[in-house]
Amino acid sequence: MALEIAGWAAVVIWVYLLIGRGGFWRMREDRPRISVPSPAPRVTAVIPARNEAAVIGRAVGSLVKQHYPGEFHIVVVDDHSSDGTAEAAGERATVVQSAPLPSGWTGKLWAVAQGVREAARFSPDFLLLTDADIVHHPETVSALVSQATQGYDLVSRMATLHCETAAERALIPAFLFFFFLLYPPRWIRNPRRSVAGAAGGCILIRREMLEWSGGVERIRGELIDDCALAAAVKQAGGRVWLGVSSETESIREYHNFREIGGMISRTAFTQLRHSWWLLAGTLAGLALTYLLPPAAALAGKPSGIVAWLLMSAAYFPALRFYRRSPLWAPLLPLVAAFYAAATIHSALAYARGSGGMWKGRAQAAGQ
Repeated sequence: MALEIAGWAAVVIWVYLLIGRGGFWRMREDRPRISVPSPAPRVTAVIPARNEAAVIGRAVGSLVKQHYPGEFHIVVVDDHSSDGTAEAAGERATVVQSAPLPSGWTGKLWAVAQGVREAARFSPDFLLLTDADIVHHPETVSALVSQATQGYDLVSRMATLHCETAAERALIPAFLFFFFLLYPPRWIRNPRRSVAGAAGGCILIRREMLEWSGGVERIRGELIDDCALAAAVKQAGGRVWLGVSSETESIREYHNFREIGGMISRTAFTQLRHSWWLLAGTLAGLALTYLLPPAAALAGKPSGIVAWLLMSAAYFPALRFYRRSPLWAPLLPLVAAFYAAATIHSALAYARGSGGMWKGRAQAAGQ
């Protein structure tokens, strides 16, 4: 009896997620008509990079090939790399060597701040904040500017992550699914809602709004810096747009389950504001929402079958976006269990003083 009741509770949760959570699961790719105003706004791209020699050449190359009618510059900030990142960036970008990391800053944001300072030499109207592993379509900058000139202060595209290895095929579509569950794009675009989010690999922001909202310094210690920046813009009265893009791609490969687990673990406990109570509640919620339905279904409970079917239906668009078979959809409970384990690992790493580990830096430490 208890299992059946819990199963119907899971059904209610999935009905709400499908109809009441901003349609986060639809994964619709918005392709606005490209219409850059004349004269075209000046844009400068800022790329923070630490030991990214394997990928930064392609990232910079994709920006060099932009079909943008206005003034466009590229600034790379080499964050104390030891692998020849600056040389790999080539002569097609302005390369700045990062100063030593000051207390209170994350490495990435300190590099971004220095890039923004260097970009000021070009008097940009917009800044394109992007990552060293992101390859852009030749029309990306024009499309972002076109979107921004429709009344937005920050426009962001969720890049399509690399999804070829066995671990990536099993886990990466769920990353998009869970991210949009937390940050529904429709709610982000709605100025009446406080929800704010962005994807750090591709953010176009008005320079004036960046300054007005407090600049990079305001979020200097944030690990989830993209969403923190979007929140700062919204709090300053700006408008934010987030969408998904198949034409903006991350070329960073995750070769095995451990590497993807590390990627999730880096920020999972930060997302929970380092609260052990929120961790416990989140794990309980994950168990009820994702693990209980298949357990109830296998026990022959109709409620479990209904909840499992609703869950699979919600997950299907993310699989379709990544061109994965719909047969993966019923396996979402196993994927959710993996993400839960990575979240627990994130909390334990924080307690050990090694939270937020990235490129040899622990950026979140327990007290």
